[in-house]
Amino acid sequence: MIHVEYSLFRILMGIALSLIVGVPTGIVMGYFRKVDKLLSPIVYLIYPIPKIALLPVVMLIFGLGEMSKIFMIAVIVVFQVIVSLRDAVKGIPENMYYSIYSLGGSLFQLLREVIIPASLINILTSIRVALGTAISVLFFTETFGTEYGIGYFIMDSWMRVNYLDMYSGIIVLSLMGIVLFSIIDFLEFIFYRW
Repeated sequence: MIHVEYSLFRILMGIALSLIVGVPTGIVMGYFRKVDKLLSPIVYLIYPIPKIALLPVVMLIFGLGEMSKIFMIAVIVVFQVIVSLRDAVKGIPENMYYSIYSLGGSLFQLLREVIIPASLINILTSIRVALGTAISVLFFTETFGTEYGIGYFIMDSWMRVNYLDMYSGIIVLSLMGIVLFSIIDFLEFIFYRW
């Protein structure tokens, strides 16, 4: 179904964009205290704003196309990734770094051997927590300026008084959520077998 393909594409691209921005930002904020002091007030200022309130602004900037929908999902997920990853990095005990320091390891080795393995579970958890909200916002954004997507399909079916299609669209949206949550659970199983 083409509507499922469009919706999945938007969600996956939004999550990917949020990880590209959120992971480095969260790690830098958690590891470098000066950067955390500089960026935390900005994060705390923007994070509580209901992201759906930004939809008119996002549509003015990016238009009614794909980018506005992807950006809305990314904005929802990115703050949860930043905050949880920053806290995870801050929570790593100092003595975990000592062996890398004493062997003359680089910052890249510190990231690869300590920070990322210790923080990966928090990234997956933050995505899992944000996914429900991302799907809700996706539904809302797909009712504007598009002909494809589960949100459009549900609303179009409702307007045409085709309740069978409308309910099937709702069920497909739920199944899409189950699949996405299952993928995150599978990734958690792969990376955290212990």
